[in-house]
Amino acid sequence: MQIDAIDWRILAALQQNGRLSNQDLADKVALSPSACLRRVRALEENGLIRGYRAELDAARLGCELEAIVHVGLDQSRQDWHEEFLEQVDALEEVAAAYIVAGPCNYVLHVRCRNLAAFSDFVVEKLNKLPGMRDICSYIVMRKLKDKLGQLPLGH
Repeated sequence: MQIDAIDWRILAALQQNGRLSNQDLADKVALSPSACLRRVRALEENGLIRGYRAELDAARLGCELEAIVHVGLDQSRQDWHEEFLEQVDALEEVAAAYIVAGPCNYVLHVRCRNLAAFSDFVVEKLNKLPGMRDICSYIVMRKLKDKLGQLPLGH
């Protein structure tokens, strides 16, 4: 799919506010509502827009602790990678997981109610995963910037 300047404006507007009505979006990007809707549907069908969701306030909803956790696994085990992926996918505390290059195998973004819940998560769940070798946690003291769900669309 070829993306033109209008498509980029649609993507930027929806990234800022996914609840825009089609009419408001059309007005923002200077299109008729029908042309705008056709373009949005094409962007969705081509996978450039993967979905829409509400952004929740974690702290106000009782998830006050956020941590970045580096994980190292014993790679001598057969199927170590696939087994870890399956296990970590089932952990609701893990908001995001990344395979990384460097001294660890994975970086996890973890959210918990509080320090006690995080401690339980590390000791009772994460540390007990098969092949676990190293865990290094960084507790987030204050978030300075959070644009993880947004792309730099300065086109």
